[in-house]
Amino acid sequence: MTSEAPRHPLPPFTKDTAIEKVRLAEDGWNGRNPAKVALAYTPDSKWRNRAEFPEGRAQIEEFLTRKWAKELGYRLIKELWAYGGNRIAVRYAYEYHDDSGNWFRAYGNENWEFDGNGFMAHRFASINEHPIQEADRKFHWPLGRRPNGHPSLSDLGL
Repeated sequence: MTSEAPRHPLPPFTKDTAIEKVRLAEDGWNGRNPAKVALAYTPDSKWRNRAEFPEGRAQIEEFLTRKWAKELGYRLIKELWAYGGNRIAVRYAYEYHDDSGNWFRAYGNENWEFDGNGFMAHRFASINEHPIQEADRKFHWPLGRRPNGHPSLSDLGL
């Protein structure tokens, strides 16, 4: 556990607090600030993300810096899948374009494990993506936080 102030909500999670934790994570990632996002994880957090295995905040920040430098126009929606104790499972989708204007949609699942102070200690992600046409995009809000009332993954049929 860290000596930092707790990151609420704390485990054990209820349905409402798990939904809140998922939305806070989504909001952070949509803000695309690697240093700020990295603070949501324990100092020794372990990740699995495709073929990369960052450990600790410095590597997480480096990973996210590289990610968002090449995934332009990044917009993400996360949705609670399951929860229990100090663990949450989510499914998500995000859209982005590369520097040539080619658009992509990625789909994935993540399993999260939190310490007692609400910091994520483990993040295991499985991700698939495919090219899409710009006309097929579904995430059109201005960069940043997804607006309240915007359709969820389930609402969008994703």
